[in-house]
Amino acid sequence: MRTEPIIGPSGEAVPVARTWHWGRWLAGLIALAVCGWLVGLVVANPRLDWGAVLHYLFDPLILSGIVVTIEISILATVLGLVLGVFLAVMRLSHNPVLQWLATLYIWFFRGTPVLVQLIFWYNLAFLFPELILKIPFTMIGLKWDTNQVMTGFTSAMLGLGLNLAAYFAETVRAGIQAVDRGQTEAAYALGMTPGKRMRVIVLPQALRIIIPPTGNEFISMLKTTSLVYVVAGHDLMTNASQIYKANNLIMELLIVASLWYMLMTAVATFLQGRLERRFGSDAVRLVRGGGLAARVLPRQPKPEVTR
Repeated sequence: MRTEPIIGPSGEAVPVARTWHWGRWLAGLIALAVCGWLVGLVVANPRLDWGAVLHYLFDPLILSGIVVTIEISILATVLGLVLGVFLAVMRLSHNPVLQWLATLYIWFFRGTPVLVQLIFWYNLAFLFPELILKIPFTMIGLKWDTNQVMTGFTSAMLGLGLNLAAYFAETVRAGIQAVDRGQTEAAYALGMTPGKRMRVIVLPQALRIIIPPTGNEFISMLKTTSLVYVVAGHDLMTNASQIYKANNLIMELLIVASLWYMLMTAVATFLQGRLERRFGSDAVRLVRGGGLAARVLPRQPKPEVTR
């Protein structure tokens, strides 16, 4: 951008006239008018009871659903991240069997809807009424009733975590491949085994690229937990549906759930922005692209290097 004034032939500064883009202003005003009209249709709707929205906003059942939603999101994200690391290592392995198994896992879980996977895990008892863990060729082991183990919470955590692992595997693989090849060659020169090289040299450096996109996945997970409604996992959406089924205030309870989802997403987005600035925005863009927080929050100026 030019900051110095334009000097004319006689040496005086030439004033620069500002160009008014009337088309942009007109398009902006039309967009604001349409948005205001749509918002007014909802806010001023006589069939919407805003008093009920405020009444149920801090209802104990709603608050307990928020806690369960956060718990499921955290546990599923951790499960997906840990399993995703193993899948990524398998994809990059020189063992063709491990490569094939990891590719098959990623293809299957990315190719089937999350809703189908949740319902499958919740109804696992139809296939296996009992879960048995025992020493082969002996009668020593443990046995559980599948219906008692695969509750709505367990099914949600398992279904969402296993599905997320397929996406995390690609993120981790991209982070590992972004590590300079010279690091790998130096590790081989030091006589390290492939496993030790991956554990000591590659993965610690790849974490700088892997960790920040985890915020994107966690934000998405917060909203994906609304699917737990179909397995009655006592999350926010499940508890809100239980209330509106009793009092028929469907729209009011959906607004309550939406407000809490937006609040949780806003907090997670803020934390993601701090995470991206901590690990570097360039590393984040290598894998998934900068998140919303990286574009909205002000960047911290880089320190100047004095020589």
